[in-house]
Amino acid sequence: MFIFGFLFSFRQMFFKKRESRPLDFLVIGAQKCGTTALYSYLKEHEEIGMSFKKEMHFFDDETLFSADKEIDYKAYESSIQVKTGKERIYGEITPIYLYWQNSCERIWRYNKNIKLIAILRNPIERAFSHWNMSRERGIEKHTFYEAILLEQQRQKESLPYQNRVFSYVDRGFYSEQIRRYRRFFDDDHILFIKYEDFKADQKEKLNSIFEFLNVDPSRYDYAHKIIHKREYESKITEKERQLLLDTFYYDIKEVERMLGWDCSDWLKKENG
Repeated sequence: MFIFGFLFSFRQMFFKKRESRPLDFLVIGAQKCGTTALYSYLKEHEEIGMSFKKEMHFFDDETLFSADKEIDYKAYESSIQVKTGKERIYGEITPIYLYWQNSCERIWRYNKNIKLIAILRNPIERAFSHWNMSRERGIEKHTFYEAILLEQQRQKESLPYQNRVFSYVDRGFYSEQIRRYRRFFDDDHILFIKYEDFKADQKEKLNSIFEFLNVDPSRYDYAHKIIHKREYESKITEKERQLLLDTFYYDIKEVERMLGWDCSDWLKKENG
C-alpha cells in the first residue's frame, strides 16, 4: 500500500491534474494485436492524453460493477496524464474490453458518444502469440495443441464469465464481438483496423487513427515510432494450423462480410 501511494505521488509530481470529464476514446482490443505499440504512439501525440498505465481494466471489473454502490467514474478519469496542457482528447487502452461481454454496455452507459478503436489480427496467429505469452509467464504448462483441445473445458470452469487467461481460441471469434459493439454504437464511432495492415504501414494507419480521433496528424513526431517485435522459439505446426483453420473459417468469412475486408491471408495454410 505504501509503494502504491509513493508511486501515485511520484506520478503527480510530473503530471498535472485533469478536470474530471468522460474519456473521449478507448482502444478496446484485441489482445496481442499491437495495442502496446499503439499505446506508445498515442502517448507521443501532443493533443492526446493517455492513462498513466496501459491497461486500466475498469469496464471489465466484475467486482466493481457488481457492488451495490454508485460507480466512481472520477477516480477512473483521474488516471489520465496531462503532460503539456495542449491535450484535446483523452483515452485509455484495455484490450480485453472487446472480448469481455459485459464491457460493451458499461462503456455505452458511461459515454454514448465515446469513440472506439479495435485492431484485429489473424485469429490463428493471435492465439499462438497469446499461448506463447502464457508460457513465458509460467501460466501455461500444456503444448499449444493440448491447450486448444482443453480450452472448451477451461471456459466452462470460468462460467458465468469468460476465461481471462486460457481463451486462445475464443478471443479469435471476432464476428460476435463486432456484432455486440454494433448493437450499442454506430459505425462512425468504431474504427476497426486490420493488424497486418497496421504492421505493414504504421504511418498510414496512425494517420487514419488521428483523423478518426479528430486530432492533427502533423503534430505527431514519427521519429518516436517504436517497433514491438517478438520472436518465438517455435512455429505453429501444420496440425495445429489446420485445426484452427477449420475452427475459424466461417467466422473469418463473416468478418470479411461485416467489415468489407479481404482476409484471404488469414486462411493461408503455411506458417506465417
